[in-house]
Amino acid sequence: MHRPDRFSDETIFSTNMQPAPLIRLCQIGKDYPSVSTSGNRLRMIASLLFRRGEIPHFCALQGVSLELKAGESLGLIGENGAGKSTLLKIIAGVVKPSTGQIEVNGRIGALLELGSGFHPEYSGLENIHLAAALMGMSHAEIDRKLEDIVQFADIGSHIHEPIKHYSSGMVVRLGFAVATAMRPDILITDEVLAVGDESFQKKCIRWIEDYLAQGGTLLLCSHSMYHIQTLCQKAVWIHGGRMHMYGNSFDVTREYLTYHEEKNCRAEHQEHQVHPEGIYQIRSLWLEDDAGTEIAELEMGGVLRICGVAHSPDERPPVILFGVARVDGTSIYGTHSNETAYVPGRIAPATYGFCVRLPRLPLLPGKYTIRAHAMDPEGLRLFDTVNTTLRVTGQTRDYSLCRLEHEWLPARPDFAERERGAQE
Repeated sequence: MHRPDRFSDETIFSTNMQPAPLIRLCQIGKDYPSVSTSGNRLRMIASLLFRRGEIPHFCALQGVSLELKAGESLGLIGENGAGKSTLLKIIAGVVKPSTGQIEVNGRIGALLELGSGFHPEYSGLENIHLAAALMGMSHAEIDRKLEDIVQFADIGSHIHEPIKHYSSGMVVRLGFAVATAMRPDILITDEVLAVGDESFQKKCIRWIEDYLAQGGTLLLCSHSMYHIQTLCQKAVWIHGGRMHMYGNSFDVTREYLTYHEEKNCRAEHQEHQVHPEGIYQIRSLWLEDDAGTEIAELEMGGVLRICGVAHSPDERPPVILFGVARVDGTSIYGTHSNETAYVPGRIAPATYGFCVRLPRLPLLPGKYTIRAHAMDPEGLRLFDTVNTTLRVTGQTRDYSLCRLEHEWLPARPDFAERERGAQE
């Protein structure tokens, strides 16, 4: 995995002698005229008419370098406006880059903006011929595959109606059906799996999986981290028009999700809340491995110790409550020292130490908040809270927040009896 501040060609491009990649981008950039305000529009008109001044521009992409070989699958992720769709349009040949070089070897099947390549006044059948021709299919090839396209789209008699009357899901069905018939060297999709009914989405995913299994090459742009993880080997995170991160799809998507969790984190989740003297307090909090080494990162399934020092205003040991949460504040687990009659140890006047050990941390890779709370000795009132963060590392295809211990068992003979009984 690579995460440099600025990507060099060597970061992405291999140097050993291998077949030429199907897609190769070198320092691609794209600028557009900035006409978002009336002042900018007037300056642009004056510049065009009188050749005075400069036309305001904004940078949609800058310094993007990557390559995609035959049989590989690459996901594009990022916020709206980051430049993902612009990059796909450049690769598909719809838009020319302002700077940099691009090399594409192979036939591209591109599913970009909803309805791109279709004419709203034409029927679905007429648009099949139009879109297929734009993708490079001959008339004979279109006629030979027309029945398969219509069958895959599965929109019934609507195939003879103008597509301006279609729903967004029907338009996607038609576009994807053309791409399936074309069987391109490179399939480019931009959020196509986010539109349409669930059954058709599953149908598309099955087709993509089969396409990849037969050596197809995929460039997928999606806000669904699940689809990026399951369909793509690698991923690129585009942020502000630049490549922010490139690497294994699981690593990149987890970093992206963590970024958004931190971005949306509520203001009250601060590192340390300051309270007046005369209350039960958490003076310090740190994390250790089982050897007693202070850590901020731990491998999934490893041993975690949560240690700290608390202050008591009346020499009575406080009750310690600890919790684990996502960095956006979503609680995962919590317990307190009274649960097991644990009493923090006195290490100095009015000062107590505590340590809780988690023998096998079940959290999935990601970033988490570890909280310690100081309560009164009766465990009735919470006085102070201190947070620290833990990054869990590792590779897994499990989802959600934690991994539960489990094993898959063979089906027993009585399963058939249960099934028969349920059908009677």
